[in-house]
Amino acid sequence: MESKDAPRWGSWSSSYFVGAASSFLSTVLTFPIYKTIFRQQLHTLTIRAATRQLGKEGVRHLYRGLAPPLMAKTVQGTLLFGAQGSLQHLFSTGGTPGAKSRALSGCLSGAIEAVLLVPFERVQNILQDGRNNVHFPNARSIVQEFQTYNKRDWLSCGMYRGFSIILVRNMVGSAIFLSCKEPLRDLLTYPGLPAWAPSLGSGAVNGAFTSLVLYPLSVILANMQAEVSNQLPHVRKVAQRVWMKCGGRVSLLYRGASLIILRSCITWGATNCIHDTLSKQLL
Repeated sequence: MESKDAPRWGSWSSSYFVGAASSFLSTVLTFPIYKTIFRQQLHTLTIRAATRQLGKEGVRHLYRGLAPPLMAKTVQGTLLFGAQGSLQHLFSTGGTPGAKSRALSGCLSGAIEAVLLVPFERVQNILQDGRNNVHFPNARSIVQEFQTYNKRDWLSCGMYRGFSIILVRNMVGSAIFLSCKEPLRDLLTYPGLPAWAPSLGSGAVNGAFTSLVLYPLSVILANMQAEVSNQLPHVRKVAQRVWMKCGGRVSLLYRGASLIILRSCITWGATNCIHDTLSKQLL
């Protein structure tokens, strides 16, 4: 007889399947929203102006840059639900994961995720900037450009430009999300609610909060990674330039935050809901 605690699949197999499926669907659904947010961050535009800019470029360019995040999300799903689960089990005392072990495992899985996914995000951000449509029509042309750099610049200015920002963002974001995921779900569980509703609400609220907290880092990263150059500006200088572009106003810095809430609610709500539903069947 099988042990009640034994997973029907291997932990990595089930985590990979759950992460890949939920991330693929949510990425396709929310990509136009994300692209609009990216244009707002890059050019300090209103939602209407960013939407008008994308409309002028046409439908065929709307999903330009989708391939890198689709591939990245597959890896991200494995790391978020696989590596984090393994690390959490390692750090747990007495077999029961606590807040400290969830936060620590989230930080480490976020760091691993950053190391593996920076090149995908770098290529994606270049492709999403309309100023690069002609000179860099596809991901291959971007990689070929980076190959003209010397070895040191290929990393710091090419594929891994903005790595330090992504490392901090992913570690903090993963720690927050994974620490609050289960407590929020339990808090939102009420008699009579569908089984999937607490997971959906937990993912939506948690994802939106995490994204809002880290939004300034995303703005700086968008401005840093969209540029194709073998000259690497200091993070502080990029932050100062972004702040000046916003006229020193927090409201302009957070322009696009409303779409961040919408995208994060859909993305993490769906991801969390699918993950918890499939986990009950596969684990």
